[in-house]
Amino acid sequence: MRVGVVSDTHNHLANVASLVALFNAAAVDRVVHTGDVTQAKTLNAFAALDAPLCGVYGNNDVEREALDAACREHGYRWSEPGLELDWAGRRIVVVHDPRDVDGRAADYDLLLHGHTHRHVLERNGEVLTFNPGECAGHMSGYNAVGVVDLATMDVELLKF
Repeated sequence: MRVGVVSDTHNHLANVASLVALFNAAAVDRVVHTGDVTQAKTLNAFAALDAPLCGVYGNNDVEREALDAACREHGYRWSEPGLELDWAGRRIVVVHDPRDVDGRAADYDLLLHGHTHRHVLERNGEVLTFNPGECAGHMSGYNAVGVVDLATMDVELLKF
């Protein structure tokens, strides 16, 4: 199973259109957003994905009522950070701020996070920690998403 990972879109609709095209071209099976969507219209832009979307709220996702309504409309699974997933035999946790894991990272095979707007790819024993960076355009030249192959735990960074 190939999982697309995106973080910190911060309502940058042009970048969302670009990353949706990247994920569709990569034929990912699922997409995970690690928080800071900010507005419902951004979630609406994700409707062009060929794969199901799930994610967690970030510290800038304050318009909860509108975000929840968009998630219901599109059938997205969204929750507070600490979303636990069991896909392809892998235990995955999704948070926005990496500090939200509270030392429980060893309980998972894959830790996905955002918040820092910086790419992170670290292996600590059997745990892979990944943050693709950001898609908000805040850091010019650093827009990126990632694809994690759950069979091999290899990660591909897709910059745009």
